[in-house]
Amino acid sequence: MSASGGTKAIVAALGANLAIAASKFVAFLFSGSSSMLAEAVHSLADSGNQGLLLLGGKRAQREATPQHPFGYGRERYIYAFLVSIVLFSVGGMFALYEGYEKIKHPHPIEAWYWPVGVLVFAIIAEGFSFRTAIKESNELRGTQSWKEFIRRAKAPELPVVLLEDFGALIGLVLALGGVGLALLTDNGVWDGIGTLCIGVLLITIALVLAAETKSLLLGESAGIDEVKRIEDAIVDGETVTRLIHMRTLHLGPEELLVAAKVAVQHDDTATEVAQAIDAAEARIRAAVPIARVIYLEPDIYSEKRAAADAAKPENTDV
Repeated sequence: MSASGGTKAIVAALGANLAIAASKFVAFLFSGSSSMLAEAVHSLADSGNQGLLLLGGKRAQREATPQHPFGYGRERYIYAFLVSIVLFSVGGMFALYEGYEKIKHPHPIEAWYWPVGVLVFAIIAEGFSFRTAIKESNELRGTQSWKEFIRRAKAPELPVVLLEDFGALIGLVLALGGVGLALLTDNGVWDGIGTLCIGVLLITIALVLAAETKSLLLGESAGIDEVKRIEDAIVDGETVTRLIHMRTLHLGPEELLVAAKVAVQHDDTATEVAQAIDAAEARIRAAVPIARVIYLEPDIYSEKRAAADAAKPENTDV
């Protein structure tokens, strides 16, 4: 996995979640808090998710084969989609079930200092993990807002870790609130309500992740800035006089396919056209290094055909 895949953030999140999951299970055994059990399962699911992201990054590095000529870069999207499924099923649905059971059959929290102490520790550990993810993301997002970064990022790992860590911190606050109210009122129903809120939160995050990774799986074009750099690089004004139309597609987070029809001079020889295409490809790769698969079709510009091409869907960031 490349540096842009956020390996450091994934490893930091994995270490934090394993430690937090163990402490939450211990706190549940001593206190009987359903919020603690839901949070323990949540942290365990998050640990599995980080493992899936690391596995996806490793498998995506395999060399292309005759059966998969464009390589395995999209495996990172598949494993990110699996993360959303795990978060929804294991984390969210379990929390909803446990919260319902606790409200239906409430019981007081015992040894309150265990859940409170563990939740405070978990907030500190998750805060460290979240800080690492933010630091790595800031190196990539530039002037984009956080919403735009999560929406437009082609490498799925950092948005996944960011949303997971953010959800974990909010979930810990909800768990602490549920435990606190249960202790103050001596009514275990509040613990169940806190658990239900955690379930709703996890399912919401899982649905957002599923929607974003689904878009990547379907195939997204290059970003707006990259498209502009490619368009500027193709035309040299001499042998390649015009870009007639272009399509781009991410074969993986760090691999872009570019297919375009370009206009050349009507009296150019075959050798001159071939040299012009080679030069245009070199300019594209210099402008956008991740453009590794490039297909350029030379043609003679025709206003009639250009009008027909203009009526087709534009190459925009979906």
